[in-house]
Amino acid sequence: MPRAGLDIDTILQAAAELVDAEGLDTLTLATLAQKLGIRSPSLYNHVNGLPGLRLQLTLYGLGRLGTVMRGAVHGKTRDDAIRALAYAYLEFARKHPGLYAMTQRTMDRADTQIQQAAGNIAAVPIEALREYGLDHELSIHLVRGLRSLMHGFASIEQQGGFGMPVDLNVSFQLMVDTFLAGIHAQLK
Repeated sequence: MPRAGLDIDTILQAAAELVDAEGLDTLTLATLAQKLGIRSPSLYNHVNGLPGLRLQLTLYGLGRLGTVMRGAVHGKTRDDAIRALAYAYLEFARKHPGLYAMTQRTMDRADTQIQQAAGNIAAVPIEALREYGLDHELSIHLVRGLRSLMHGFASIEQQGGFGMPVDLNVSFQLMVDTFLAGIHAQLK
């Protein structure tokens, strides 16, 4: 019987806080139960063991990232939308390093929930790029490039790979501006 006051949203929020603060490797049912002040077996009423928890946390992270991305582009078009999307993505990765890492893990692409959540995220930049009037195939290439830029920057930053004492935000801005210049070159 599920414990009163304990639900999947509470569990996922606590798990996200745990991985953001301590890293992915710390996520066990025991550490999560300790954080929640419950016994580990109580979690089995809500998740199918650690693999089920990881799947649910991945879906939770994808959902949160998608919401942030959609909110960033709402009411914006073209360069403003792409710029807002890129900054929102990086800010999510900075604020939620563990949860962000969960969204980037190798996933079971046959899982329809994962497909839907990943598709919802991919739809955001595709829709933003539609404003440029580019053909669908070129838009897909550009979405892949944008994702590579955003994820690459966020991942290198999280791993401490940018060691030179130069402002990272300026580097990110230059990268996004260069990407936008590439889009404009395609329009000529």
